[in-house]
Amino acid sequence: MTKESLFEINDLEGVLARLAERLADKFAGIFSKETVGRCTKESYALLAENATVLVHLPALTERFVRDRLTALAQSEFKIAKDKPEILFICVHNAGRSQMAAALAIQISSGAVCVRSAGSAPSDSIPAAVHEAMNEIGSNLAEAFPKPLTDEFVRAADIVITMGCGAACPIYPGKRYEDWELADPAELDAAGVVSVRNDIEARIRTLLTELKVI
Repeated sequence: MTKESLFEINDLEGVLARLAERLADKFAGIFSKETVGRCTKESYALLAENATVLVHLPALTERFVRDRLTALAQSEFKIAKDKPEILFICVHNAGRSQMAAALAIQISSGAVCVRSAGSAPSDSIPAAVHEAMNEIGSNLAEAFPKPLTDEFVRAADIVITMGCGAACPIYPGKRYEDWELADPAELDAAGVVSVRNDIEARIRTLLTELKVI
């Protein structure tokens, strides 16, 4: 364990308090400081469950909390949605759902809002997935596996599951689909590319139905 990661653990309360304060300013008038604080601590704990390196966890937590609170505000109609919201879910949020989210943004040129999550997230995205996406000009360097939370589902208009449908709560008024796709973690490089191409074709069909391409 590095000195930096030890510092983060020893000063964890202070780190999370400062993080929550920044986020409370961003969501002022939408959520109370107490709500933001609870979400911050819970989100850190969720990400820490599978993390093997802790030094970057506070920064990832801030992104995760921001996304969770935005989704919650959308589901409670406190923030308006100006584009369709698509949630992609797989088991580890390290392959299929990450590729689908990146492809949806790339192909739609940002005309849809996407989130991804995993029913049992891993701690990192495999190199083969990064390489397959880099080949088509889609960089996953900023992506990270994150757990499925209720507000993500509630905020979505369309929920796409990939091998983990039973883990996803069902809410009325949403479109649900299950895409049968092999897990890239179990494939060689050529197999990962094949899955990527399959996802790309499905994304194009979905975006055409949504009339955003």
